[in-house]
Amino acid sequence: MSTFNLTINGETATVDVDPATPLLWVLRDHLKLVGTKYGCGIAQCGACTVHIGDSAVRSCQIPVSAVGSQSVTTIEGLSENGDHPVQLAWIENDVPQCGYCQAGQIMSAAALLKNNPNPSDEEIAATMSGNICRCGTYTRIRSAIRQAAENKTA
Repeated sequence: MSTFNLTINGETATVDVDPATPLLWVLRDHLKLVGTKYGCGIAQCGACTVHIGDSAVRSCQIPVSAVGSQSVTTIEGLSENGDHPVQLAWIENDVPQCGYCQAGQIMSAAALLKNNPNPSDEEIAATMSGNICRCGTYTRIRSAIRQAAENKTA
């Protein structure tokens, strides 16, 4: 076991875990931040997406030891009141159905817009291709991302 001082959603958290423990399990089991979901465990579905710095990453495959001093943002820390432009667009476009993939989808979309405030349809498709929605709301997801991009620049 090792002690890690992490910055999660702007706050310092100390955990004593095996250095190989995936960040996902540190977030869910040790810090009780359960908005980040376990989907496949092999970084293929995107349900576990969080931000490390400004990048969207699959937390199921990132060992806690790799986080270092970088800040981590989970869906719980994306906005204080659920008013991030992506979250608002998600609601306005009726994106959620079962909801399981939504945190990962939103985190991927938010990172895209932070790094590219006006993405093309092709850039949206390329970025979001790693997030699987078993309900098939891909058209609404793309519409919500376009709307969030417009609302961020308005």
